Amino acid sequence: MFDFTAKTAIVTGAASGIGTAVAEELALSGAFVIVSDLDRAACDKVTAEIMDRGGKAASFAADVANPEAMQALADFAEAETGALHLAVNNAGIGGAQAPTGDYPLEAWHQVINVNLNGVFYGMRAQIRAMERAGGGAIVNMSSILGSVGFANSSAYVASKHALQGLTKTAAMEYAQKGIRINAVGPAFIATPLLTNNLTQEMLDGLAGLHPMGRIGTVAEVSGLTLFLLSDRASFITGSYHLVDGGYTAP
Repeated sequence: MFDFTAKTAIVTGAASGIGTAVAEELALSGAFVIVSDLDRAACDKVTAEIMDRGGKAASFAADVANPEAMQALADFAEAETGALHLAVNNAGIGGAQAPTGDYPLEAWHQVINVNLNGVFYGMRAQIRAMERAGGGAIVNMSSILGSVGFANSSAYVASKHALQGLTKTAAMEYAQKGIRINAVGPAFIATPLLTNNLTQEMLDGLAGLHPMGRIGTVAEVSGLTLFLLSDRASFITGSYHLVDGGYTAP
């Protein structure tokens, strides 16, 4: 469906769930994918699976909350292939569950550092590399909670709302330099983090929050993500695209 031949892409949080789906689909569409996550062994596993299917990939373990690590990741992509053209800032954490007045400070800082600062650090390095490449495209993985509230998740909701402002601002700044920047907002998606930690009753309850009566799939998120990275989305930048089964419609 998409052709990313001769393109190099970074995907953070690529060791599982949505990140793995995006990395695999990019590679099968011709891109050289830098598979990045905290766990090097998990990165190597995804990279090996991509290469076994005929794709091109390399592993790079990095903590998105470390600005030096994000710069090193972008530098690695350029060193491996000569240029960086695409990036998906997908790494994120949910954080503690507590009312705002009781939210643990340590948990707040951790969520903001990963979900917001981590994307800023990533984009800061990626944009510089894409300028050298003559342009590119970035997708920041947000959430439905970038547009609505959710009780007991103040840090996560705040980080995802802020991510929309960061995405829009950067998109405006680099639109005339050939760098497009968009955000994707998934609802509850069937990832191992969700399905391995919740009972069937809890999963059914989450499904009921969506007018479509189910939770989403990683393929439904990766498909939109690849479209936004592709030339077919050449006039789309600074926008926020939901994959939510109608969650935010009411």
